[in-house]
Amino acid sequence: MKRSEKAERIGLQLDELYPETPIPLHHSSAYTLLVAVMLSAQTTDKKVNQVTPELFAKASTETEMAALKVGEIQEIIREIGLAPTKAKNLHRMAKQLIEGGGMRADWEFLESLAGVGHKTASVVMAQWYGIPAFPVDTHIHRLAQRWGLSEGRNVVQVEKDLKALWPEELWISRHLQIIFFGREFCPARSHDLANCQICGWAATKKRIRDEAKR
Repeated sequence: MKRSEKAERIGLQLDELYPETPIPLHHSSAYTLLVAVMLSAQTTDKKVNQVTPELFAKASTETEMAALKVGEIQEIIREIGLAPTKAKNLHRMAKQLIEGGGMRADWEFLESLAGVGHKTASVVMAQWYGIPAFPVDTHIHRLAQRWGLSEGRNVVQVEKDLKALWPEELWISRHLQIIFFGREFCPARSHDLANCQICGWAATKKRIRDEAKR
């Protein structure tokens, strides 16, 4: 089966499973979304949503965040993975935003901020500003390879391959659908690919053999 045909069939299944694609991270502005996405690295969205109410009560804007001490930020987010580094990045990023005139839909500007990489910027551009993007996280990278949609070893190539398989107007929803599916049905380990509703027909034979050896 061609990749394009496989992608179309996968898309139909994902549309049926997830007709709505709500953003799992709680936020109220472009800035709070950026903060939440930064905190979500190597941490579950559930844990981020447990921590951000207290954080945003004290600092829901870059000006308020910059006014806090790094130690205060770290104490609030202490249960989040990599809290010391993230606290420093949040503080520095807030100052950069103030110096740069605040949040805006600008790829180069967002990716220049402390702690903000292409994936984080992509989420904000897509989910807040509505600009077509296809953020690739660990779930998407894993499933793209399992399903034979990409052989890319890095997120740059995987993103390029996936963008080529679906039209721009589907990128934002499709990225969330794949994440939802990965979390609900397709874990990284101890997954029976043969009996998975998508992996069962989409996974390559090589991928099934390789994962069975783990």
